[in-house]
Amino acid sequence: MNALHLLLGLALGVALVSACTYAGSKKAEGPVPGKDGNKYLPYDQRTGDEAVVYFTRDLSAEGLIKAYEQVNGKISGRVGVKLHTGEQNGPNIIPRPWVKALLEKDLPDATIIETNTYYEGDRYTTEAHRKTLEVNGWNFCPVDIMDEEGVATLPVEGGKWFKAMSVGSHLLNYDSMVTLTHFKGHTQGGFGGSNKNIGIGCADGRIGKGWIHTTPGSDDQWNIAEEEFMERMTESTKATIDHFGEKVTYVNVMRNMSVSCDCEGVAAEPVVTPNVGILSSTDILAIDQACVDIIYAMTAEEHHDMLERIESRHGLRQLSYMKELGMGHDRYALIDLDNGGKRITAAEAAEGLKPFVAE
Repeated sequence: MNALHLLLGLALGVALVSACTYAGSKKAEGPVPGKDGNKYLPYDQRTGDEAVVYFTRDLSAEGLIKAYEQVNGKISGRVGVKLHTGEQNGPNIIPRPWVKALLEKDLPDATIIETNTYYEGDRYTTEAHRKTLEVNGWNFCPVDIMDEEGVATLPVEGGKWFKAMSVGSHLLNYDSMVTLTHFKGHTQGGFGGSNKNIGIGCADGRIGKGWIHTTPGSDDQWNIAEEEFMERMTESTKATIDHFGEKVTYVNVMRNMSVSCDCEGVAAEPVVTPNVGILSSTDILAIDQACVDIIYAMTAEEHHDMLERIESRHGLRQLSYMKELGMGHDRYALIDLDNGGKRITAAEAAEGLKPFVAE
């Protein structure tokens, strides 16, 4: 598709803002910052059924494969692997050899899927993005920049802020999606788990990401914050996972966890949080909740910086809003793959962690 088609696709997406995207003509009333949805809820105070989350301490290609193979039962057809491939020379992304080993063993015909960024940088345009992919070594399988040829819109069922979300048009080419996430902090979202990987990572770089970050008509490109940002990002995620239905699964890698997102590349804050392991689930809320629970279960010294980042940005609203939207369960059975499938607690998963040492 040529540049004219791309421009037409972008124009169509812009037109849809007034036609079908925003849930109301006036700014919706969100929760009171710091009071609704941003309080950490201990496990025994949660309600509802339990999902299953698998856990291994094995931070290696073998561990990644083991975690994924617990949750791949409904992945079929043309598979997109949603992965944050990082800024140039970013130090904390999931190691490429791990991803290569997973694809070679379990997903030989899969494609890594990405979108361009909303900020200007090494992945702002498709041309620059492909250069960054080359620098970072993502050359062992196809990589699809999904908004390279325009956008598509997916409905947001039950959303407060959106009726539809603009995504890279190529997303519709896939039957299944494997969400492969480096769990870490995030400058605006507090933390980046599977929800952030999909909600921001599948929204196209100009329209969808703009809808999430910016109030229509505002001169400030980044004026959405706290609970409202968490809700907008989560509604974007819901549009994508509703599209795939049961053919989407989640793997979170808790390694090299800076308070910074991988979008900050070499400028990311130093890693001080201990490495933990790899989690997998078919429930997006359960896996992100389990990761957050493990962070909270660490010692004060181990989790101080990460908790400050999560709570100061009201990041816990991601979890409570996913539950409100019926996207998953905040109660789960955490299954220890290293000990015969024994059920453990988040505190047990966090036991014996060693301070982070750069590799």
